[in-house]
Amino acid sequence: MRRILILLACFGCGNESNRSPSPEGRGGQGERTTADARPTILFFGTSLTAGLGLDPDEAYPALIQQKLDSAGLAFRAVNAGVSGETSAAGLRRIDWLLQQPVGVLVLELGANDALRGQDLIAARQNLQAIIDRTRTRYPAVRLVVAGMQAPPNLGSRYTREFRELFTTLARDNDATLIPFLLDSVAAVPDLNQPDGIHPNAAGARIVAANVWRVLEPVLRQEGRR
Repeated sequence: MRRILILLACFGCGNESNRSPSPEGRGGQGERTTADARPTILFFGTSLTAGLGLDPDEAYPALIQQKLDSAGLAFRAVNAGVSGETSAAGLRRIDWLLQQPVGVLVLELGANDALRGQDLIAARQNLQAIIDRTRTRYPAVRLVVAGMQAPPNLGSRYTREFRELFTTLARDNDATLIPFLLDSVAAVPDLNQPDGIHPNAAGARIVAANVWRVLEPVLRQEGRR
């Protein structure tokens, strides 16, 4: 648990260079025209999604695009990660991102709420509102929720309720859950950048594998609808 505390301590780190300049965001997908007819997978999250400290093509959404292409799955991965993003900030930003069609939403928000020790009821409401607005705009959207963990200094009740927040959110919204986004990466020195917090290129590949393990079946099911 001490490792989780260290890990979460800098989720809010970063600067405005990580802020997505358009709904395309970052992540190594390159310049694409609006005529691209492939369904969009919107990766909506924090510095972990933005790929803080990595080249754009090393962030896990870009690695997912490589896996999509290799698997022959015609989806377009869009990196809409922003360093320091909280659930409240994400709620303020989601309507703008929904100006482009979304087929799958991968929601990776909440870690910065825990960093600030923010009220979990409010965080849950913000995340639910993001899902509701997305589904209102695109009723057929598929949802994937990325689970995270809170630092132990906030107390056992808070850390338990924070962990359960993602499980409940996924269950109540018929979403698929990634149990812990940073599984096998968190606080492993060889898999993180010098700050000991953000995955390096090797760590990002494991994060991408964690995501792909959950996401691929969703996409194959989507292709059969």
